[in-house]
Amino acid sequence: MKITVLTLFPEMFSALSSSILGRAQREGKVTFEIVNLRDYTEDKHLKCDDYPFGGGAGMVMMAQPIGSAIEAIDPERRARRIYLSPKGAVFRQQKVFELVEYEHIVLLCGHYEGVDQRAIDLFFDEELSIGDYVLTGGELPAMVVMDCVSRYVDGVLSPESLVQESFSENLLEYPQYTRPVEYRGLRVPDVLRSGNHAEIDRWRREQSLETTKKNRPDLL
Repeated sequence: MKITVLTLFPEMFSALSSSILGRAQREGKVTFEIVNLRDYTEDKHLKCDDYPFGGGAGMVMMAQPIGSAIEAIDPERRARRIYLSPKGAVFRQQKVFELVEYEHIVLLCGHYEGVDQRAIDLFFDEELSIGDYVLTGGELPAMVVMDCVSRYVDGVLSPESLVQESFSENLLEYPQYTRPVEYRGLRVPDVLRSGNHAEIDRWRREQSLETTKKNRPDLL
């Protein structure tokens, strides 16, 4: 899978060279292409934003650099093109399963007061939001999408790691424990040390239900 990011701040994506995503890139499981929109502006000062028509605070990202960049990287319009925006549909686990089926995804990181609507209308397939709040830009949401989708690419994680995690069967994950058996007066539940796998499965299911009822009853 290839994920291309259009951004004004490419240096923010240096974190993707670490941990599991860094290993996945080195092993050729995923490819991250970070594109600096300033490389595509026609402005001699590398400007990519301007004042909004109709007035208002802040600046708006211009359509031209975005259009030129996306036509250069995806000339045949084969990629799934996504604009990260607070106005978009909320990014959920089911969307992850949809996106992992694409060979190429393009993510646009908005900034300032947003993006010229013509760029969205002409060049993008959908808008996604990672939650009901506003950030300074789309770089962090883009990294969230990249992380969520990449972990389902074949070979990035072991299949066992993707079973019985949060949002499987619309439930949140059960509590996890490791050594030591006792820490500051709190002990690992006896059932997890019993060796009775049927009882362990039953306990985990009960804990998942309890956690979901408490933290995300809307999932039930």
